[in-house]
Amino acid sequence: MIEIHRYTTAYHRDWNDFVSESSNSTFLFLREYMEYHADRFTDYSLLVYDGNKLLALLPANRSGDVLYSHAGLTYGGLIVTTRNTTAQVLEIMRSIANFLKKERFVKWVYKCIPHIYHRYPSESDLYALFRLEARLIGRNISSTVQLDNSLRLRADRRSRMKKAEQAGLRVVETTEFSPFWKVLDANLQERFHVKPVHSLDEIVLLHSRFSDRIRHFVTMRGDEILAGSVIYDTGIVAHAQYTSASAEGKASGALDLLYARLIGEVFADRKWFDFGQSTEDMGHYLNEGLIAQKEGFGGRGVAYDIYEITL
Repeated sequence: MIEIHRYTTAYHRDWNDFVSESSNSTFLFLREYMEYHADRFTDYSLLVYDGNKLLALLPANRSGDVLYSHAGLTYGGLIVTTRNTTAQVLEIMRSIANFLKKERFVKWVYKCIPHIYHRYPSESDLYALFRLEARLIGRNISSTVQLDNSLRLRADRRSRMKKAEQAGLRVVETTEFSPFWKVLDANLQERFHVKPVHSLDEIVLLHSRFSDRIRHFVTMRGDEILAGSVIYDTGIVAHAQYTSASAEGKASGALDLLYARLIGEVFADRKWFDFGQSTEDMGHYLNEGLIAQKEGFGGRGVAYDIYEITL
């Protein structure tokens, strides 16, 4: 008999233990990460049990009569283990839908966990979405390098990287986020009139909790930071959560040198290097200049899909 429980702090250890042994989750689903923005989202995460046996998790938040899984995360679908069969996942997803109906939700917005983050194939939820007559409402595209079979950097990228090397620029890892955040914030304000999703205080807090998973690299000329990137390292995927460069950094090839070092050296033993999405408006707008830059480093498309289930 499947039972659905809402998350409370009483489930903290069970939740984190399950995330750690799951086949398709990352450190973003640990409670210490999810709860950094608890003031902005009404948590409505769910645990799925069969008796005393925990079968699955659903990171989620509530906004009115809509359940989002999860609006505060880049991805956030059903978390399972290799023990879950397709038939069981279908039953779990149906049970969650029925539970949400009883709780007077009218829609369930579901962000899939892209396959590159799976430790073992875990796409039975996509089949369950089909059976639940879910509607695809968003498809963002990210650019990803397969590190054990990476494409050669485009000629212009190689040329700019060599220019940066000849100028004596160097790539270093640092735990000081403030100088880079000034560059990032200025670029986002100028180009998009927005701020980074994470404030400086928030990224510093998250780094203090996940210092081995959230890493920060910069390209420097002397004491001047020309470019930087914050990498979320899942152990399988090195994901560029934030990357930016000053005007001088762009002109000097600082960003090219940074990516070349991250892809070719620092994270060369990971399976994937993910540059992140180049789309807006649920995928309806493609930033062709941005994605061309990423594809110049060998990145190719990985879909970040969003579905809607009418309950």
